[in-house]
Amino acid sequence: MRLDEETAIQVVRAEPARRFEGRVAVVTGASRGIGLAIAHRLVAEGARVCVTARKPGPLEDAVTQLGGAASAVGVAGRADDAEHRGHAVRTALEAFGRLDVLVNNTGINPVYGPVSEADAGAAAKVFDVNVIAALSWTEEVRKLGLGHQDGAAIVNVASTAGQRPAPGIGVYGASKAALIHVTAQLALELAPRIRVNAVAPAVVKTRFATALYEGREQEVAEGYPLGRLGHPDDVAAAVAFLASDDASWITGQTLTLDGGVGLRGGFG
Repeated sequence: MRLDEETAIQVVRAEPARRFEGRVAVVTGASRGIGLAIAHRLVAEGARVCVTARKPGPLEDAVTQLGGAASAVGVAGRADDAEHRGHAVRTALEAFGRLDVLVNNTGINPVYGPVSEADAGAAAKVFDVNVIAALSWTEEVRKLGLGHQDGAAIVNVASTAGQRPAPGIGVYGASKAALIHVTAQLALELAPRIRVNAVAPAVVKTRFATALYEGREQEVAEGYPLGRLGHPDDVAAAVAFLASDDASWITGQTLTLDGGVGLRGGFG
């Protein structure tokens, strides 16, 4: 029997494994889109989560969607703010008593156009949020307990734009290329106590990526061998795998999630 796309996605949602029973995750940039889908997947598999985002209102809504205080807490703030990072990690510990998983999902892309014409200050901000903040979150969770229990894992959300040139979003792509390299470097340095991996999605149907497909979704989807754009749940499933014990002999890797578009030389 062949399952269509929607049915297949429903099956994944309906019968999740329980790989994170008793474990606690911090997921950054998780009030909507990919980050919220990741938090949902982890909670569905037994985790309790601390989610972060800049705006308190959407973050409160996300916590409610995740089941409220029994399974989630939210801490609003900027990913590149040291005080916010410390507060978020301490809140997770106070609420749930341990740390097992960090998902660095926060990312920004305010710079469009050729790299050669990019404003230096704007480019620096992209790297601060997309790369330096991920390093700083890693330092914060390590300092406060990640790696003290077996099964500790970090998953960074990169992009296919970091794997090959991406017209118009070169600064963003350069930051994600740096994040991919940082992933491998951290994996080497933090083994064997903490595994570090990344995912690199192509175009996923989120508000963040709307400009890449709005008004021409079918046309863009036809460039993908699998015939569709990505869904946040596609990324969430891959992140959950890499963060779980099912991936216990995997570290330093970047899993490409692109519907096969890279086989045609596209970047998604």
